[in-house]
Amino acid sequence: MELRQMRYFVRIVELGGMGKAALELDVATSALSQQINRLEAELGVRLLVRHQNGSVPTEAGSAFYRRAQLALRHADEAAREALRSRLSGAVSVGLPSSAAAVLGGPLLQAMGERYPDLRLHLVESFSGFLSRMLKARQLDLAVLFESEVASRWHVTPLLEESLYAICSPSSPHAFAGASIRLADLAGVPLILPSRSHGMRHLLDAAFSKQGCVPTVAAEIDSLGMLLEAVRQGLGVTIQAGAVANLAPVSGLGFAQLGGVPGLRNLLVSLPNDEVSPAAEAARTVVRDVATRLVKEKKWIGALLSDA
Repeated sequence: MELRQMRYFVRIVELGGMGKAALELDVATSALSQQINRLEAELGVRLLVRHQNGSVPTEAGSAFYRRAQLALRHADEAAREALRSRLSGAVSVGLPSSAAAVLGGPLLQAMGERYPDLRLHLVESFSGFLSRMLKARQLDLAVLFESEVASRWHVTPLLEESLYAICSPSSPHAFAGASIRLADLAGVPLILPSRSHGMRHLLDAAFSKQGCVPTVAAEIDSLGMLLEAVRQGLGVTIQAGAVANLAPVSGLGFAQLGGVPGLRNLLVSLPNDEVSPAAEAARTVVRDVATRLVKEKKWIGALLSDA
């Protein structure tokens, strides 16, 4: 008997049907039914009666349900106790300035709930700086853009972000509409990160591919200063959609950039032979939180990576 089968059975009883439980558990109904059949075969007794409007437990099923609930609570508590006793100390996580706005708060909350004895150190910076900090062993893991990943690191695809042009609506460089082409920005003064960052690499390659020469008016390696310069009408910038979650962006105009590859965000950590249990735990939490934010449509312009 597997804990997974017990969890499946409990949710079916609680929700009153195989289909509802399958939807919540993100499992195919046929696979869920197969697991329940195996559980019944192992116990040698019928646990559920299926009918057109759902499933109800038999007398044996009701008795099993009560004991299964207790067993699952004990199993969950045992896992929590094991993690609390094993995971202590500190773990350092680097987040790009754009992603920190949407991911930082929920990550802090999730880490506190799952690992209350683990101290989380968050570092916010441009992806290029985080890459160098990870290489210098100043971080345990970081969310990086694809162009800044070294070969020996442990890499997990996280998500892909659309890019957005950002302007001040009152500036001479303002644009209208929900989307814009890269070629439309060829003669516009741009304020971008320096060439040491992954975002800039992606944009330079995209301009080159379309035969356009960007007009870079300034390079600023601080997202706050960069957005303030745009707000003052000194130019236009191009950033990931997560920037729209930043508090100071009020009064700025956003237009999705068409014809440009998305910005791949990767969850990167030290090689497996150097990763601590605390870092492994944080890696899982970062992935879980990012996945939830995308599915709940709280990460603007982001899609989960397939591989």
